[in-house]
Amino acid sequence: MDRRAFLLASASLVAAPRAFALTSIEVALVTADLEARLVAVELATGQVLRHIPTLPKPRSIETVGHMAVVAHSEIGAISLVHAPTLRVAHVLRGFGEPRYTAAHPDGRHAYVSDAKRGEVVTLDVLRARVLARARVGALARHITIDPSGRTLWVSLGSKAREIAVVDVSQRARPRLIRRFEPPFLAHDVGWAPDGRRVWVSSGDRNELAVYAARSGKVLSRVPGDAPPQHVTFRGDRAYVASGESGTLRVHEIGGRELHVTAVPDDSYNVQQAHGWVVTPGLGRGTLCILDARGRVRRRETIARSSHDACIVRTRG
Repeated sequence: MDRRAFLLASASLVAAPRAFALTSIEVALVTADLEARLVAVELATGQVLRHIPTLPKPRSIETVGHMAVVAHSEIGAISLVHAPTLRVAHVLRGFGEPRYTAAHPDGRHAYVSDAKRGEVVTLDVLRARVLARARVGALARHITIDPSGRTLWVSLGSKAREIAVVDVSQRARPRLIRRFEPPFLAHDVGWAPDGRRVWVSSGDRNELAVYAARSGKVLSRVPGDAPPQHVTFRGDRAYVASGESGTLRVHEIGGRELHVTAVPDDSYNVQQAHGWVVTPGLGRGTLCILDARGRVRRRETIARSSHDACIVRTRG
């Protein structure tokens, strides 16, 4: 995309957000890992709107403001997709093994874990620039940010013996505060919207831990399905997906289970936005679209393999 046209498009969205909202539709952007593209699926209908060509091996994807950050872990690159137009706006190179992304609440900055270099990398997604890198520990992987945008938790591996806590109160200067050992080998980390709790899933047992964010103490241990589990949140609800068990469980934010839904095996990752919950199928290429209560509304096969998905609003 022409840089000047991209900046003008972004400025028009800031100037007239209400007009955009009236003409926008909610879309899941799903990685088609083996086909070097993203699949844009309208959530209300399950219709495939577009295939978006990318670099090879798109693995993870995260919404950051009006952009989606796509990590190509195997080739050390990041694609930035402009959500309103569903087009790749920029490609950033020079990473070791970028894995997952945490979006700052300002909608402009993002933090990407780099497993090969053991770093957290700060991005300005509007200017398509790397702002800083901070060493946090080998195999940095899943990453989450608190709702105020001041602190990251990063799991150091898929079966992590340690979790890193990183200060990002100065957005372009991430700083490692400490590392600690969870009560099991950790996998995913997720900061709850209330800002008071952080959920940590296990990579080696059927369990999750709910931490007090301020003290770092474990508040409760939550039974789960087969590891690894992944977690996302909406309000006072937590959604936990187990691809090995083929389940998505809905919990109260403190841990009490409310509902369980069967989803296709290999549905590992889970994301939510705008009242929708989505879980893609790594080995099956499926996308399950669920409502906020955790009930399946649609199940579509959209690729040979779909590792991750995010939810954006695009022009109708």
